[in-house]
Amino acid sequence: MGFFVGQIARRLKAPALVGMVLVGIVIGPQVGNVISPEVLGAADGLRTIAVMVILMKAGLGLDREKLAQQGSVALRLGFLPATCEAIAVAFAAIWLFQFDVATGLLLGCVLGAESPAVIVPAMLRLKSLGWGVKKGIPDAILTGSALSDVLLLLVFSLLLAFLSQSAPMGVTLPGGLTLSPLQLLPLQIVVQITLGVLLGWLTAQLLVSLLARQNWTQNAVQDALVAAGFALLLVVVAEDVPVFSGYLAVMVTGFFLIELDAPLARRLRGVFDGLWTVAQIVLFVLLGASIQLSVLGNMLGLGLLVLAIGTLVGRSLGWYLSTLGSNWTWQERLFLLPGNSAKATVQAAIGAIPLAQGVEGGEIILALSALSILVTAPLGAWAIPLFAPKLLERGEVDPTKVAVARQIVLLAAVDTSPLAAGVLTKAADLARRSDAEVVVLHVIRMEHPAAVEALRQQAKERLADIRHWFITTSGSVPEEIVRVAQEYGVAEVVMGKRGHRPPEEVLVGSVSQAVLETSLLPVVVVDGGSPLA
Repeated sequence: MGFFVGQIARRLKAPALVGMVLVGIVIGPQVGNVISPEVLGAADGLRTIAVMVILMKAGLGLDREKLAQQGSVALRLGFLPATCEAIAVAFAAIWLFQFDVATGLLLGCVLGAESPAVIVPAMLRLKSLGWGVKKGIPDAILTGSALSDVLLLLVFSLLLAFLSQSAPMGVTLPGGLTLSPLQLLPLQIVVQITLGVLLGWLTAQLLVSLLARQNWTQNAVQDALVAAGFALLLVVVAEDVPVFSGYLAVMVTGFFLIELDAPLARRLRGVFDGLWTVAQIVLFVLLGASIQLSVLGNMLGLGLLVLAIGTLVGRSLGWYLSTLGSNWTWQERLFLLPGNSAKATVQAAIGAIPLAQGVEGGEIILALSALSILVTAPLGAWAIPLFAPKLLERGEVDPTKVAVARQIVLLAAVDTSPLAAGVLTKAADLARRSDAEVVVLHVIRMEHPAAVEALRQQAKERLADIRHWFITTSGSVPEEIVRVAQEYGVAEVVMGKRGHRPPEEVLVGSVSQAVLETSLLPVVVVDGGSPLA
């Protein structure tokens, strides 16, 4: 249901995740209540796996050169927008709900956290299309969102302990100096980030040793299973031993895999793309099922006001300070509004914790968490691809850093001679290697219709497991081959040669020679099934 309703949403020009979240709401405990309690009980674990997959994808898509180019911006994006939004939300909550300062900041930490489930796939898609890649804007947003979650989750845990009357004790240094939890916070942030980066680097080194040097695996699927296992271990250990950021460690693992072994990173990227196809359905349907519609009540108007203040006042100030002195244009800075505002996974994970621990105002925090998901996740997923072409500059795509989704089409140019069998066999072989489609072209001259029909049947037999089209045209053979190749956007042309001259002489004066002279595409020339050029 999540998949198909997501596809309906996509065909209606809305993000697929909108449909998936709606399915979760409808079949979840708030409305239909048809999801098994066992599945709902495993929701946290399933969400953790899905977020691990998307963070690994993010790391495998980072570009070191672009990060070095925008390093200070990425670092500031990791701290300033989240901090400013949390403070703005706190002031709004104190004004509207009469919260105390600590509870207001607690709400700010919940609402200020950015969603990797929405932002990461959207930024990777922008990179695959080339939007903003020249200045490394998607890379800066990816890195900044990971760092901001480290900051806000640490502050959230500190405030939660204080408000639930279980505030941790300070630490006494050897010299007798006692540091309060608030004074320890900067040190905790530095330690979490440093250990996260270090463990990510060590994990990448271990994976390269196991998968590339010692060859413990035999294919890309096994590579990805091992890598996913280690990445999930980082997240789980970080939850039990919170001295490092598990999310950051996973992203750093993917980043260092590119630096240490780019071919391994490319293989992993392809399989993790497939894993995300499944994981996103689980993530967003369970996200919809976890939204507490019953607690929204009369909070809609005030909740939207709090979200607007946090984003348009607090986060906007943070964006301005983060990009101050950079080479970003005002349009690129404006793109941060849709590109860096979505909330979903973090709010679903921690929004109900204050209420469960008896924090005063916990019901309001839970309601605003649900509202932030319902409003910002679909809005962000819709606005990012809509405004990127309007606000960002398009640059050259680096296929070594992202998976470029492109359907490959081959052109098999055949006639009614025995050469057709070799051409079709070679085209089928190439198509199976790259999961390509094939256009079979026959330029009609003086053949009998029965011969053309026999050629059509031969193509159908040899390309039985490959999506293909058989088309016929008339006119000059070389010109028609080049025209059809351009019309269908093919990657390669496969054709046969006549005669038995040596390879170095075979193309002189032939149709193949004419195609080579007029086509900018690679041409595979087949002699009895053996490619010559």
